[in-house]
Amino acid sequence: MMKWLVTLVLALLILGLFTPWFNRMGLGRLPGDMRIKHKRGLFYFPFTSVILMSLVLSLLAYLLGR
Repeated sequence: MMKWLVTLVLALLILGLFTPWFNRMGLGRLPGDMRIKHKRGLFYFPFTSVILMSLVLSLLAYLLGR
């Protein structure tokens, strides 16, 4: 259990550090990403970016698992 928790924290830390780099690459501004402005705030969910990152990470895990 502790190993998974440490892995999760490290993964979130790495993703947080690479977020500016991902934004410069255009991730988060793809055609399927939703951004809805409302008077009470902003709703943002990057549908396309999440799917793309999932595919990339799945491919990486597959290649490293061989």
